[in-house]
Amino acid sequence: MIKKDRYQRQSILPEIGPAGQAALSRASVLCVGAGGLGSPALFYLAAAGVGHIGIADFDRVEETNLQRQILFTMDQIGRNKAEAARERLRSLNPDIVLETYSERLEAANAQTLFEPYDLIIDGTDNFAAKFLINDAAVRSGKIVIYGAVLGFEGQISVFGAPGGPCYRCLFPDAPAGHVPNCADAGVIGAVAGLIGTMQAMEAIKIIVGHESFQPLIGRLWTVDLRTMENRLLSLPKNPACPACSKNAKNSPLRSPPAPMACGPVPELTPAQVRTQTNALLIDVREQEEWDAGHIEQARLFPLSLMAAGAALDLPKDREIILHCQKGYRSLQAGLILKARGYTNISHMAGGYDAWLRQR
Repeated sequence: MIKKDRYQRQSILPEIGPAGQAALSRASVLCVGAGGLGSPALFYLAAAGVGHIGIADFDRVEETNLQRQILFTMDQIGRNKAEAARERLRSLNPDIVLETYSERLEAANAQTLFEPYDLIIDGTDNFAAKFLINDAAVRSGKIVIYGAVLGFEGQISVFGAPGGPCYRCLFPDAPAGHVPNCADAGVIGAVAGLIGTMQAMEAIKIIVGHESFQPLIGRLWTVDLRTMENRLLSLPKNPACPACSKNAKNSPLRSPPAPMACGPVPELTPAQVRTQTNALLIDVREQEEWDAGHIEQARLFPLSLMAAGAALDLPKDREIILHCQKGYRSLQAGLILKARGYTNISHMAGGYDAWLRQR
């Protein structure tokens, strides 16, 4: 039975209404990771009355988590995160079903874990977990609500919806180099809070299904909280995707190999880039950004085309330096190129903005 008073503030919205609230109460969502993204996502899903919520996290609460993982308190340090999260969420909403999974997500248990749930929230912070979540979801026919944060920047999308792309349409293979996570590069808790909250909202939109809702299917939203600049990028389905295309090989589900400890995509300052006269400078921004101003000797190859699987007419025997507007998309492009066999890759710190400032 739905408690009308508890959900009255959202059920009076015409887009939700009694039918939408009933849909939320029937829905089941699994959140993989109860950390910086999972904490706000779980809080708002529980508060909204999602009837069945799963929490998967094998890690234990540490004091360094408390800066952004708002589910936890000092007296929960040392406890399993999934169990500690259930305790907090039960105190918020005792009328929903909360299930916990304290084992590590592996190829052997992923599909079984996903089976009882309608939607999967990806609250992880590393490529290996994201690839495994994607591949298991594709096999299970589940939708994944993706989120990622680093420093002051975040991004979110919806993968695996009918007709839409999956995560491997964006990144076909795991990058060969080490990719920094929050522990390596740092993160502001409020950035994780924003993206995790948006993941919860995307789940609510998909569950309720009102005609006015437009989930981020086939679109990637990115934001830089330092300047509040954001972009909405189109992510078409890759017809040659190794996971979700018609010709995808039905290979055994497995976790990608651990990244090699060879460092991330090397970073160059604009001053260093100016000295690399023989390097090929690639601008990975979109056409309208290029038209508004660009580096004269650069060549345009938008990240959106790379992510969609466009053929890479780039020499592998020449040094390639990537840049975007601020430096985040060029790092993503570098990872895509590394995954496709390019080894002599670097990207420009601060992007085109930094280039203009350091003339």
